[in-house]
Amino acid sequence: MTEIRVMRTAAELRAAVVESLRQTARELPAGTVPTLGFVPTMGALHSGHSCLIDAARAEADVVVASIFVNPLQFDDDADHRVYPRQLQADVELLQAHGVDLVFAPEVQEMYPGYPEGPLVRVDAGELGRRWEGASRPGHFDGVVTVVNKLFNIVTPQAPARIQAWFGEKDAEQLAVIRRMVADLNHPVEIRSLPIIREHSGLAQSSRNQRLSEQERQEALALSAALFQLRDRAAQGQPLEVDGVVAQLDMADGVDLDYLVVVDPTTLLEIEPGEEQAAGSEVRLTEDEVLQDRALALIAARVGPVRLIDNVELGSDAGSQV
Repeated sequence: MTEIRVMRTAAELRAAVVESLRQTARELPAGTVPTLGFVPTMGALHSGHSCLIDAARAEADVVVASIFVNPLQFDDDADHRVYPRQLQADVELLQAHGVDLVFAPEVQEMYPGYPEGPLVRVDAGELGRRWEGASRPGHFDGVVTVVNKLFNIVTPQAPARIQAWFGEKDAEQLAVIRRMVADLNHPVEIRSLPIIREHSGLAQSSRNQRLSEQERQEALALSAALFQLRDRAAQGQPLEVDGVVAQLDMADGVDLDYLVVVDPTTLLEIEPGEEQAAGSEVRLTEDEVLQDRALALIAARVGPVRLIDNVELGSDAGSQV
């Protein structure tokens, strides 16, 4: 197995991407444009990341992964300091799954002059100030700033089709990034994969490493609440969101921030009996029976960790864990 190449600077990565694409293009049929698959991560990789990498590998000629714990998207410095970092183990996993190039920059490479820099940042707009963005002011500004930079760095000065792969566990992040790509005209196709869950139903997350065994059990209340809503929607029953919130408020070890049902595109809450934003047909009837498809979002603190999760709602969304 060829040893994976780990780049620390944007210049190194750009050169390596162009070299890899040109070499690949020579091996493809004439007139065929190679595909670059990009998987941005903050490291502490788990099987959910592995699935993203495998999906990128199945479709792309060259696969690039980034590992960067982005300080701009943390609203709590303490949370940033304790975020799991395990570069060597992450690189070994990436190599095992066939990644060609790894970009693992230091903070000063991404943000010269940090913490004073970057002086110019991307604003996630109103979409980035809902739910997670409201609870963590500036979070999505930090996300779109770093993703914008990563897309600019990885986009080659060579003909290529570019795909970027994200997990659907961060549903709000995915919606914001899709909008950023459309609004800023990035030549990047956004691809996504469903949430990977443990057998218990807990959504896989790098942050789960910080949960004790008891806290892992307490965290199951989040997915259980989402599954209640999913199953009720699938059966055409009233969602009774307030009742599910009341259950969570009584759950041991769970400090609930929000549980809401939203339009998947606008992230606006769907109110019973009311139409959503202009052009949307997603709504709840007066007795909370869901029409069309929606997204249930949840965020809560369990022990020292803030956890997020979501589930798609609709008559055909299914009931599997």
